[in-house]
Amino acid sequence: MTVIQQQDVIDSIADALQFISYYHPVDFIKAVHEAYEREESQAAKDAMAQILINSRMCAMGRRPLCQDTGIVNVFVKVGMNVQWQGDMSVTDMINEGVRRAYKHPDNVLRASVLADPDGARRNTGDNTPAVINYEIVLGDTVEVDVAAKGGGSEAKSKFAMLNPSDSVVDWVLEQLPKMGAGWCPPGMLGIGIGGTAEKAMLSAKESLMDSIDIQELQARGASNRAEELRLELYEKVNNLGIGAQGLGGLTTVLDVKVKDFPAHAANKAVALIPNCAATRHTHFILDGSGPAKQVPPSLDDWPEITWEVGDSVRRVNLDTVTSDDIKDWKPGETVLLSGKILTGRDAAHKRMIDMLAKGEELPVDMTGRFIYYVGPVDPVRDEVVGPAGPTTATRMDKFTRTMLEQTGLIGMIGKAERGPVAIEAIRDNEAVYLMAVGGAAYLVSKAITHAEVVAFEDLGMEAIYEFEIVDMPVTVAVDSRGESVHQTGPQIWKAKIEEHAIVIDR
Repeated sequence: MTVIQQQDVIDSIADALQFISYYHPVDFIKAVHEAYEREESQAAKDAMAQILINSRMCAMGRRPLCQDTGIVNVFVKVGMNVQWQGDMSVTDMINEGVRRAYKHPDNVLRASVLADPDGARRNTGDNTPAVINYEIVLGDTVEVDVAAKGGGSEAKSKFAMLNPSDSVVDWVLEQLPKMGAGWCPPGMLGIGIGGTAEKAMLSAKESLMDSIDIQELQARGASNRAEELRLELYEKVNNLGIGAQGLGGLTTVLDVKVKDFPAHAANKAVALIPNCAATRHTHFILDGSGPAKQVPPSLDDWPEITWEVGDSVRRVNLDTVTSDDIKDWKPGETVLLSGKILTGRDAAHKRMIDMLAKGEELPVDMTGRFIYYVGPVDPVRDEVVGPAGPTTATRMDKFTRTMLEQTGLIGMIGKAERGPVAIEAIRDNEAVYLMAVGGAAYLVSKAITHAEVVAFEDLGMEAIYEFEIVDMPVTVAVDSRGESVHQTGPQIWKAKIEEHAIVIDR
């Protein structure tokens, strides 16, 4: 009989969550580097360079890979010969580990979990509770998989109850373009097939705990239907040309995982869950000998990547830029921003829209200014601000027209594409939308030289800040005429990939 001590569970969970906040899995780093080396799209190559540079910086500085430090997912396999020693339930032990990890003074992690999700949406303050799944198995150990799942990628999850004769491949290929780039490709796709609705979703999520090994599978060949699907989808998804950050390119996914389960004869449940460029998961085993400790990778596992913007880059002073100036900016163009910007995301936008509807004056003058969709991590030590990468811009689409037409705002900065409603508002108001790279939050934070809360302090990480920035790299994603690089880029690269395939066939 193995005795598992309460403190060992708490310490192991806390250590694992701190570890995955700043260390990418080595298999992920190698896969991104290989994709970077073969990429032909300069925009996608630049995005992957920033992801790799950010990853190495986080490993060295032990700070979060992304400002969205995730909602905690835990898979626990409990051996039948295990006894627990403590005065807390196992769920409470795990949540105490989460609490300690997210409030660690040397590496504060952003608390993103809200209670009463359809009501008051009150932040729990410590990122609890975790989403925990248990399985009782033979043995005398406890095996634990821990992940911190970002909200942007989780929001792109898909589910369908297909007819038994329907094609899983066709369904997945139909969903991918609809998902946009808010899940921060390149990443992994987890696919669950069979069982019931909830089992398919669980299978998809659990499959993302596996390592990237698609190249090994390609080398040895498939031995079952799930592996056949992995190979087919890996090729066909990448042939869509969506590319890194949705900018168009050769690599959209680094791996595709498929996990299946027996199903009712009348059903074929299929779930699709993506993992983002801040892939964060690890595994440990408790055997009664003490807490499990994660082993840091060697910095030699990270490639030495440099990212040069070149002489042709447009440098912009946000303190003097005008609405006429931005009319010259071209989709896909790299811009380095300096000066002062405001921040604001979901809760701040909702409050501002409500104030405008009531005829109230906003607490901040936005005339001629840019707003950055971000919820930064709290700073530690001598930091001005913690990791401060962009959040998914489409969530602000429904607010965009009102913000542009009633506040004097002329530009927005966020992650991934904008939807039709926002693009029309941008075109009609001759504004501009700029994209920062999702998955490069620590790198972005180094461009911020001053940060101050200027409104809605009660919203915590969703408060309105004023940042002073120097040479913050962004891409023009939607220009003042409404042209979106997230529409044109993938179209161009899908055509190039198809043309290349035709040439090879000949």
